[in-house]
This record gives sequence, C-alpha cells and structure tokens, in this order.
Amino acid sequence: MSSFGDKSLIPASALENPVFPRELEDEAIYIMREVAAQFERPAILFSGGKDSITLVRLAQKAFYPGKIPFPLLHVDTGHNFPETIDYRDWLVNEVGADLIVRTVQDSIDQGKVKEETGKYASRNALQTVTLLDAIEEFKFDACIGGGRRDEEKARAKERIFSVRDDFGQWDAKRQRPELFDMLNGRIAVGENVRVFPISNWTELDVWNYIKEEGIPLPSIYFSHRRPVFERDGMLWADSVYINKDEDEVPYEATVRFRTVGDMTCTAAVLSEATELDDIIGEILSAEISERGARMDDKRSEAAMEKRKQQGYF
Repeated sequence: MSSFGDKSLIPASALENPVFPRELEDEAIYIMREVAAQFERPAILFSGGKDSITLVRLAQKAFYPGKIPFPLLHVDTGHNFPETIDYRDWLVNEVGADLIVRTVQDSIDQGKVKEETGKYASRNALQTVTLLDAIEEFKFDACIGGGRRDEEKARAKERIFSVRDDFGQWDAKRQRPELFDMLNGRIAVGENVRVFPISNWTELDVWNYIKEEGIPLPSIYFSHRRPVFERDGMLWADSVYINKDEDEVPYEATVRFRTVGDMTCTAAVLSEATELDDIIGEILSAEISERGARMDDKRSEAAMEKRKQQGYF
C-alpha cells in the first residue's frame, strides 16, 4: 500500500503514462486556494468515500508543504461500513488532519429527528439535520464536498460555489453565474457556501487520479467475500441495521462497492476486481451509473434535489 502521506507533486508513474487530465487537478487546487482566501472557517465534508478521499489529496497538494488548513467534518450515521470508519481514522493520522465527528444518533437522542421504520428505513436523510447543526456549532462558512456533475441531475445544477441560505437550504434559481473562472464567495450573515472542486470530473477521472497518485482506499472498494441478500434486483450487505423480510435470506458472494454511503442505502455489485485496473475496466463497460446502486436516490424522481433543498450535502 502506497503511503497517502507521499508529498511528491506528480508521481513518476503518472508522468510516464498519464491518463488523468492534469488540468482538472489544476482547477481543483485553484478552487481549494480560493476557498482559503475567501472564507474564514471552511471545512471538508468527509464520508470515507473515494471522492472525499480525493479532496484530501487535492488539499494536501494545494497547501504543501503546510498542513491542510481545513478540518475534516464527518457526519456519522452510526450505520457506516466498519471498513470506512477504520480508514477514516487511519487517514487523519496519516496526513495529520483535524477531524470533527458529529453523529445522527445524537440528533435522534435530542429529539431533532425521528428514526425511520419499515423495510426501507435508513438514516441517510437524517444526516441533514446533524450537518446543519454542525455548521452552526462551528460557524463554518464554506463546506467543501466531493459532488460531481456527472453523478446525478440535481448535482449537475450546482455551481462550484453553491450558496445556502440562513436555513441551510439550496435554491437552484439563486445559483450565481461563474464566468471566466471567477468564483464569488460573498455571502450574507447566516449564509454558507458548499464548494465542489471536482464538479467537472467524471467517475473515471476520479479512478484514474487515484491510480496515478497511488492513493490507498477502503477495502470495500475492492472485490471481497461477504454475506449479502437480494432486494429490488440489487445486492445488499447483510447488516443488523437493515430490516429484512423473511424471504431475504443472506448468502455469501464475491462483491465490491462502487460507491460508499450508509449501509442501509448502498448496494454492492458482483465483481472479481481486486486491482485498480480491473475496477477501471468495469467502469468502462458499466451500463448503469455509480449512483444506480444508491437506494436513497430511488425514493422519488427528485429525491436528491429535495434533500439538497432541505440542506443536504
């Protein structure tokens, strides 16, 4: 496993046979530096997924040889994959980043949100309240996220600097023009901005960047054996957090996860991909998008947009 702490600006392997378009990295680093210049209390929203891991590497490069000047903020549902939590703790120690964790369980205990019930119960939507409370607690005026426009149609509407009102809500009609790479971070009291440095990247760009940079990832991104069960034509990791019907009987399969979220809303895919080249090959031949394995996006036609309007990442 390559060290995430390797500070070389461009690895020799990337120079020998580059696939990732380095102008995307240049743009993302420029955005990171603009955040540092225009805002007083930014944070990186960290989930332990490949996109937020990519943000950490970009922040390292943007501010090398100094420390990443933003804390990592993780909203923990309590239903995360254990491998992701283990990786999170390893990463912050490896890069010397500051970590802030706030939990959905605390929001439930405080009576701010109510645990869902039923077959499709999930804490994914409940994260919004926990996130907005954390933003208020630490007075964050900018939260850097790993959203990409190719993921989902609501995310395609986002600007790189996406303003949220004093209730944390997003309005597509209030999006600012971003001409000639001019990023406007001016906000009123109480407002904050979500920042998306890799907006213009694709899923394949992210994987090629991870490969060229030699970035370690949580093990669940690679093929492994684990108990799963079938639901709605997809494979779900067997977990005490998921309410199964009697006919949803777990069995062992060789799978990996193409995207990483809450265990209750993230499905696996059958795969023998144990290396990055294998994963990239699978993506090139995939017939569905990576968020096609996210049940939270399937609750309604406009599920993501509605969550964003309420303050979701």
